[in-house]
Amino acid sequence: MIRRAWLRAGLAIAAALAPLSTGAHAASGIGDIAGTWINPHGSVKVVTGDCGGRLCGWISWVNAEAMADAQSSGVTRLIGTELLRNYHATDAGRWQGEVYVPDMGRTFYSTIDLRGHDRLRISGCILGGFMCKSQIWQRA
Repeated sequence: MIRRAWLRAGLAIAAALAPLSTGAHAASGIGDIAGTWINPHGSVKVVTGDCGGRLCGWISWVNAEAMADAQSSGVTRLIGTELLRNYHATDAGRWQGEVYVPDMGRTFYSTIDLRGHDRLRISGCILGGFMCKSQIWQRA
């Protein structure tokens, strides 16, 4: 009887600590994805890295066409904008967070899948992940 109580207590403690270990895993997985990435059109570069134990990405370069598109939507500054926000690891090579679309002024649920060392699939979704659009980004 006492042995079962200790076993239950141990399982409860392990369950309580599980989210903490996931956070550590998320932070350690950021190194695999940290760096500079370019979108499939070659018009935007994003630098990814750690932001408080989460994965984030900031626009580091845009071409003239991307800047013109943003300006026509009322966006005056892109460099330094946090495009990828608050991603956490959900599995090896997979993150979940939010993607900001500057010319829409909106943030969407998003996933990132690391595909080898040099490719990312970034998906932005609406309706709770029901409808998604994806792009393959390359390491720059």
